[in-house]
Amino acid sequence: MNWVPSHLKGGRFKNTMESAPDWTISRNRYWASPLPFWKSSSGKIMFVNSIEDLKSKTKKSGNKYFVMRHGEAENNVLKVCSSAPDNIHHLTEKGKKQVTEAVKSLVDKNIDMIFASSFLRTEETTNIIKKVINFPSQNIKIDSRLVELNDGIFADGPIQKVHDFFKNNNLSKYDGAPEGGESLVDVKKRVGEFIYEIDRKYQNKNILIITHEDTVWALFSAINGLNKEETMDDIKNNFLLKNAEIKEFNFIPLPHNDNYELDLHRPYIDNIVLVDEKREEYKRIPEVIDCWFESGSMPFAQDHYPFENLDWKKKNFPAGFVAEYIAQTRTWFYYTHVISSILFRKAPFENVVTTGTILAEDGEKMSKSRNNFPDPWILFNKYGVDALRFYLMSCPVMKGEDINFSEKSVQDISNKIISRLNNVLAFYELYRDPQLKILEHKKSENILDQWILTRLDELICGMTNGMEKYDISLATRPVESFIEDLSTWYLRRSRDRIKNGDEKAKQTLYFVLKNLAKLMAPFAPFAAEDIWLKLKNENDVESVHLESWPSKTFKFFSFGKSKILENMEVVRKVVTLGLEARQKAGIKVRQPLAKLEIKNYKLDNEYETLIKDELNVKKIIFEKRSELKSSERSDLGEVLLDTKITPELKLEGNYRELVRAVQDMRKKIGLTPNDVISLVIETNDIGKKLIQKFEVELLKIVLASKIEFKENDGEETKIDELVFKIRIKK
Repeated sequence: MNWVPSHLKGGRFKNTMESAPDWTISRNRYWASPLPFWKSSSGKIMFVNSIEDLKSKTKKSGNKYFVMRHGEAENNVLKVCSSAPDNIHHLTEKGKKQVTEAVKSLVDKNIDMIFASSFLRTEETTNIIKKVINFPSQNIKIDSRLVELNDGIFADGPIQKVHDFFKNNNLSKYDGAPEGGESLVDVKKRVGEFIYEIDRKYQNKNILIITHEDTVWALFSAINGLNKEETMDDIKNNFLLKNAEIKEFNFIPLPHNDNYELDLHRPYIDNIVLVDEKREEYKRIPEVIDCWFESGSMPFAQDHYPFENLDWKKKNFPAGFVAEYIAQTRTWFYYTHVISSILFRKAPFENVVTTGTILAEDGEKMSKSRNNFPDPWILFNKYGVDALRFYLMSCPVMKGEDINFSEKSVQDISNKIISRLNNVLAFYELYRDPQLKILEHKKSENILDQWILTRLDELICGMTNGMEKYDISLATRPVESFIEDLSTWYLRRSRDRIKNGDEKAKQTLYFVLKNLAKLMAPFAPFAAEDIWLKLKNENDVESVHLESWPSKTFKFFSFGKSKILENMEVVRKVVTLGLEARQKAGIKVRQPLAKLEIKNYKLDNEYETLIKDELNVKKIIFEKRSELKSSERSDLGEVLLDTKITPELKLEGNYRELVRAVQDMRKKIGLTPNDVISLVIETNDIGKKLIQKFEVELLKIVLASKIEFKENDGEETKIDELVFKIRIKK
């Protein structure tokens, strides 16, 4: 058995098992499951092991019962309700013949008593039976509890109106009723009272009950102790009788609640008297069973084993894993182990995940009286359900450790994982290509695509490893860094490719997001489902939660995994050092520089391109000199940024500042990335020359069709000594 954390297996749990404390399973309480033991006045004990066993041992009256529905009546032909006591619906000629024919089956049944509804059609049915079998009048009892279900305001109207009432109001006939009428459970109560009363009053009698369709339905529900679902499920197969149909049934008193539904709890079970083969009576002992015995039986009893579903146990017992609070080591874990070991000679589960205690932020126990915890609904509204779930599943509490709850940590996860992931998805949707959903993913030569797919492979391996070890915090650990890499490195460096319609870039992002949805599904189910529903194609399953856990992506590609990760790590460190050098020199990233020198390291051209783009330098030089002056040092060696700005570089830097200004204006007025604009710019000759030098590139980047130089009332932008007044026209 695998324990998380592992020290519990040979520690606390082992100590509990070795001490094997005495367990008194009986309790002198009221609210609990009754012990299934009955005791006779002579001291003998009888044990009951199932409901069927209870029925076989219950004291019985010896009565035989027959229930009959009246013959066809006028209301049946007219298809109208007839539930008022003063109804005038007689049996039809066909109905009289039905009763005459049906009663022949009763001739040899030696009927002792007849109980009938007081309605006209049941009275006429009773009189025919009385005449055919020459039944004595004094043994016929009229009982108002056997009358038809009261349809209230529909009592003498079309039956279809009753059907429409239940359908239109989305009500069940079991516990719903029209105004002034009865539900089936109302009828069930009166016929249940009737059958239990006459069964106590009479012994060894053959009794015929003459009643109505819905009343028969309610009667069979009562005598079988069925609940709402069982009653409605069995209506077509067992309960509805045709006109003049007779059905024999046995009646065994059952423990039941006020709705005559089977209930094995006290006080109902205490009313059941058992008898042995010598007819000696047994009454239930008053004790109930310790609730730990019930909960300890859960691993096999949850699906009603051993009374049904025998194949289920073969496939599902022992359980793959259980998760519970660490204090249960001495209780629930122990009791489940004891019961399963006694019954099956094996442990009830293969893996155990134990959780610690969540304390308030101040380290105190969370308490309603102290109100020292945040309102969960406020947390949900502020950060989302997924953020709280991910926080709890990724923190040490999943390894049996106590934690002080931190709202700040929930907020961090909301910002760094959920929101960041949503932003990536939103960007993809801006430039999505529906055709990519059905294209086979092909190898990309772009180093960023290869890198993010390798990172995805690494993520799948890391999360799979944690899940296979049942270490949830280990499984969730690499998620944040991957989403950060996806958002702040891959997507940021791939924006222009995606905007320009690069199929490989779009396809890579689509592939990564879909697999990320599968990985996130257990930990952030709503965010994962949102991604899946927005990206799935007609061949995908309906929900991400029906998908299989992803396999490694590496097998689809031929590039070297570890080398890509190593080189990209170097690239990002170089970029970090270069940005630090820019910051110290007070030079913005938008200002191009001539070169960057790196000592004692060499990267391929594709990585050099990333560094040049990220640091906005024209050239990278790999030096072998012993030292670079004015350099930044790291474990990679040293980097030196040439901070000299030539007039040509200055000009390009000003152009980049102008691009940023136009893009900011586009954003302010709410333009989409696909909105084409024209620019009206007012500036001096130097500013005009700057724009004309980079005009083609500027038009492309800001998605403008043309530039007009003239006075305007647009927004003013200053770049060094230059002033631009810019107005955007759609």
